[in-house]
Amino acid sequence: MCLILFAFQAHRDYPLVVAANRDEAYARPASPAAFWRDHPHVYGGRDLEMGGAWMGITTAGRFAAVTNFRDGYPKGIAPHSRGELVGNFLSSTATGHSYTSSVAADGDDYAGYSFIAGNMSALWFSSNRGSVVTHITPGIHGLSNHLLDTPWPKVTQGRQELESHLNGDASTLTERLYAMLADRTAAAPDALPDTGMGALREKQLAPKFIAVDDRYGTRASTVVVVDREGNVTYAERSFGAHGKFLGEVTRHFRITV
Repeated sequence: MCLILFAFQAHRDYPLVVAANRDEAYARPASPAAFWRDHPHVYGGRDLEMGGAWMGITTAGRFAAVTNFRDGYPKGIAPHSRGELVGNFLSSTATGHSYTSSVAADGDDYAGYSFIAGNMSALWFSSNRGSVVTHITPGIHGLSNHLLDTPWPKVTQGRQELESHLNGDASTLTERLYAMLADRTAAAPDALPDTGMGALREKQLAPKFIAVDDRYGTRASTVVVVDREGNVTYAERSFGAHGKFLGEVTRHFRITV
């Protein structure tokens, strides 16, 4: 997952609204969003290579998401997959704070990550690249392949656009968030971050939606809307090489605590 835009306790009707793109190698197998067979209360997509996940929510209102932290090309294989962070939290009963604190102590077991975990009342952020466990304040936030709210162009622009969409017609919110996530506009060269990938690769990875070749790009666009009554709408579109649309799933269910 390489872009997560979310409004947490920032709207009178919705404690949580998420618009996110997952970027990954097309060859890596994954399943579309669904309830998990081994954990029926967990809903989200799943990485079929390592068994983890990039984002999900449960019928008890637990939410988690992870992005990789980009600091150059991978230097080796870590003992554990970052996707375990999401899957293990969603299937546990630990609080967001206790869980993020415990995994922070074992940060070297994972490649670079930034991680969000919690519920509709409290969300927490941690990273194994120099960030302490942080309580996420109510507001509109963005996370790409760095720390929370790092002002990369697609994060800054996305936060502004999400705020605008929240003030629009609720009946078209999901479609408007999908349209936002589909933006392939490149950032200006002087606005690109330098994460050790080289100028060309930074440009290719800068849009919200990545579709530059047949090896790597945006695999899924996900919109999650939770209202004050605990009604969840989880909508996800899947994509293949060069951004080819592959399918869509939408599920409505209720949080029962």
